[in-house]
Amino acid sequence: MSLWSIVSHMPSEQFSGLFDEFPRSLRCLLADWLENQPWEFINGSDTFCTSVASGLLSAMLEKLRSTAGGEGQQCQILQQVSSIEKIYQQDPLRLVAVLRAILEGEKTAVIKTDRHLPLSFHRRQEEMKFSLGLQRLQHHVHEIQALRDSPTAALSLNPRDPQMTAEKKPLENELSTLILEAVKELETAKQQVLKRIQIWKRQQQLAGNGIVFEENLAPLQKRCESLVEVYFQLHQQVMAASAELGAELLPRLLERLNEVLSSLVKSSFLVEKQPPQVLKTQTKFQASVRFLLGPQLLKASAKPYTVRADMVTEKQARELALSAYSNTLSESTGEIMHNVVALETNPTSGTCCANFKNVLLKKIKRCERKGSESVTEEKCAVLFSTTVALTPGNLSVHLQVLSLPIVVIVHGNQDNNAKATVLWDNAFSETDRVPFVVAEQVPWEKMCDTLNQKFMAEVQTTKGLLKEHNFFLAQKIFNDYSARFEDFQSRRVSWAQFNKEILPGRGFTFWQWFDGVLDLTKRCLKSYWSDRLIIGFISKQYVCKLLSTEPDGTFLLRFSDSEIGGVTIAHVIRAKDGSSQVENIQPFSAKDLSIRSLGDRIRDLGQLRNLYPNIPKDQAFGSHYNTEEQTGKDVRGYVSTAIKMTVESERDQQSLSAAGGPSQAHPFGQPMLQPELHLENMQSVLSPICPPAPFGPQPIPTGYPTGESNVNMVVSNNLGSSFSSPSQMLSVSLVTDPALPHGSDLPAFRNPLPFMPSHYLPGETSQLLSGGPLPEPQDEEMPESPPFPLVESLLQSPSQWMLPPSVELPPSVELPPAPDFDQFLPEMAVEGPALGPPFVPPQQHSGYPSPNVSCWGLGEARWDDSARPGHA
Repeated sequence: MSLWSIVSHMPSEQFSGLFDEFPRSLRCLLADWLENQPWEFINGSDTFCTSVASGLLSAMLEKLRSTAGGEGQQCQILQQVSSIEKIYQQDPLRLVAVLRAILEGEKTAVIKTDRHLPLSFHRRQEEMKFSLGLQRLQHHVHEIQALRDSPTAALSLNPRDPQMTAEKKPLENELSTLILEAVKELETAKQQVLKRIQIWKRQQQLAGNGIVFEENLAPLQKRCESLVEVYFQLHQQVMAASAELGAELLPRLLERLNEVLSSLVKSSFLVEKQPPQVLKTQTKFQASVRFLLGPQLLKASAKPYTVRADMVTEKQARELALSAYSNTLSESTGEIMHNVVALETNPTSGTCCANFKNVLLKKIKRCERKGSESVTEEKCAVLFSTTVALTPGNLSVHLQVLSLPIVVIVHGNQDNNAKATVLWDNAFSETDRVPFVVAEQVPWEKMCDTLNQKFMAEVQTTKGLLKEHNFFLAQKIFNDYSARFEDFQSRRVSWAQFNKEILPGRGFTFWQWFDGVLDLTKRCLKSYWSDRLIIGFISKQYVCKLLSTEPDGTFLLRFSDSEIGGVTIAHVIRAKDGSSQVENIQPFSAKDLSIRSLGDRIRDLGQLRNLYPNIPKDQAFGSHYNTEEQTGKDVRGYVSTAIKMTVESERDQQSLSAAGGPSQAHPFGQPMLQPELHLENMQSVLSPICPPAPFGPQPIPTGYPTGESNVNMVVSNNLGSSFSSPSQMLSVSLVTDPALPHGSDLPAFRNPLPFMPSHYLPGETSQLLSGGPLPEPQDEEMPESPPFPLVESLLQSPSQWMLPPSVELPPSVELPPAPDFDQFLPEMAVEGPALGPPFVPPQQHSGYPSPNVSCWGLGEARWDDSARPGHA
């Protein structure tokens, strides 16, 4: 963005008196061209500044003549151009001063309004300053050459001519002055190059947190090569004038020149592609280093060079930095495989690089940690090193460069805390720091910017965090819910608050919670967030305040405050007395949303009507609904199924209890296991129906569903959960075939036997039938399968123990007489191992209705073909 693109939209009154000597109409015609000229850096009245000003005046007059408008204003513009040429032709430096004042006035007005200038403007300014400095340096070199080649200088510097002895001293002084001034200009240009390299490195580090930067090193390489070329020209002039400079001045000049070259060469050895900043052992990674001056200084070398990669600790990195990388590494802190590659020059691209493609960190040696520092706070780095011989002169130079700080982990569960260390270091480290020192406390405003950049980069969205989001995050990290938003702007947040101290009442740190939100949004909620359908960062208490006055069915989405990586739906319901209540559905995890998307879950829930404040849910989420759900049979002849979500609210449960329905029934319909049953003494009883194989055949459920279109299965996964709730129901819609016999479609999981496994795959009916899986079902008919023979015999004799009254034991099972049965059970409880714990309803700790539709029972085991009957 140019400066004029902003100024042209500002009121002209703000620039009164600024265009008295230079018409505003001409400023409009010149626009960006005027800003791309170094008016601000032409300081002085020497021959160089005068020649540059004359060249700029001629270029401007030509630009104005070529851009003159239509017939009507062309005459007026040409008159203005002629007037300018007449005024400034004899004094072009006056024009420079006028245009410098105009640009300064425009910048002041923009800063006053917007508080900052465009970044592109600053970048152009820096480039123009360096370019003009390089031109000035080349001008000085030409002056030195001209002075040495002049006839007067040749005569005066001839020691055999006694007539010129009187003129010798002034010429030597003038030559020394020119060379000293040129060397000073060279050192200034070198500092500008080194500063630009440091800026590039800093931008590369910030890119680790998601900030976009210009990775292309070609402009920087061109700048280095141009300066080195001028260096060699100046060095040649100094050596040619060695006799005139004297034995005292020459060594000092050569020392300063050598320091310039050494700094440029060492600083131009860069890590172009950084290794991963969270690096796991036994994992391959890639990296590359680039020598910007390699194509220029190594082109005549026939010797192949190699670059070595070694792991160094923070202490070793500090020692290398303090010695200005003049020392070589004594010992690597880790074992790295494939760590030596060739430094190759590509004539086509003009680059000199060493590419590490299959590097493997085999192991790491941990160093002593300070205080309460954990392994995920320990920082190290990869040191890339090589030794090259530069031409001309065949000067040997040792090159070393450190990568960005790296946290080495050995297990995936360390990744989260390691990312926190890297994020903090990338965001808040200084440019010229001692490795790897970083502030322990930073302004909260900077932390907000860091979290915002990280969020947008990870989620890959242009919609960042809002002021309200930052307010909630501040309340959370500072544990202060009474302060105003402005009060947090002056506060400082510490590393301990960020990722060491556990949040009050929680089991995780602030960063662990925030990273869980990042992961969930990136994986499942990117489009919802980008459409601003998720408020997300808002407290549960404030949600109640927002929704308490809204109509029934109003809802919003927020990130769970008590779970890592969860999003919940808060909605308004009306009690029987007409009062409003806000219910929060148990948070959905990424696993839940991979089973059924958030949009489809919202569509399933009829009690949700309007997204806060008043947007119909179909209008808000319609584009996120899944329109590919099928009914009927698929191409293989299978009956299609669809998962639907329903949530039972407390009001629904109260109504069900008042109507005489089961209020505390186990959601699986399973009877509770007796607490004192032991397997060893029951083996003779269980063996006919429960073989000892770990995934043996299980008794089939009694009964089959009729031709109903929906079978509702109550699903709850609240065991061990802190969420209480009204249970959630998973509705599996079965589109049945009218051609099938009535009652032979699918088993109903209503009243399984006591030893029915706790986790079934919906739809895997063949694993519940005797003799293993049946052949593929035919479209025309599906004959009814007989039950297990032993189970059939059980159903023919009355039970004298845990089986239902309608189920009888086979004749081969002998039980003690009825009077002794009461004694039989206690004996089993004493002698044998426990068959299993009794079912205890889960502890209820919150008001979330449970939405988890992914689990059938107590365990996580699943049946597969290898575990079905006949396939053990």
